[in-house]
Amino acid sequence: MSSPTTATPGSVRQVSLLLYSDDYTTRDAVRVAVGRRPARDVEVVSWRECATPEAVVEAVESTRFDGLILDGEAVPAGGLGLCRQLKEEIYECPPVLVLTGRPQDGWLAAWSHADHVVPHPLDPIALADGVAGLVRGELRA
Repeated sequence: MSSPTTATPGSVRQVSLLLYSDDYTTRDAVRVAVGRRPARDVEVVSWRECATPEAVVEAVESTRFDGLILDGEAVPAGGLGLCRQLKEEIYECPPVLVLTGRPQDGWLAAWSHADHVVPHPLDPIALADGVAGLVRGELRA
């Protein structure tokens, strides 16, 4: 597992991310957009992919992640409702970035207690910047 996300100037923060979507093409697109180095000081050392809400809950309860990326358009349970559940039920829940169906869904992200939101269609720069900010703690509410 990765070390805590604190880093000294010039060092690289190695992070572990959980990615939830029922659609493997969305998961692939997110991994490609984020890449191995979403920022100079952030390196993704591991991904945990989940296709069901139950797998997400089990993973978050049993493993430490530096950030979660949840697909708000996932079926049968979207990432927005899952985010709210995790934030309310998991002690020290990792920061969460939610992928929304459209920019106007920002209010739903606020309801879900998401730390950051990126709308579809996915912009690789916005997604990489969002992940980097999320794991640095810059986007926490």
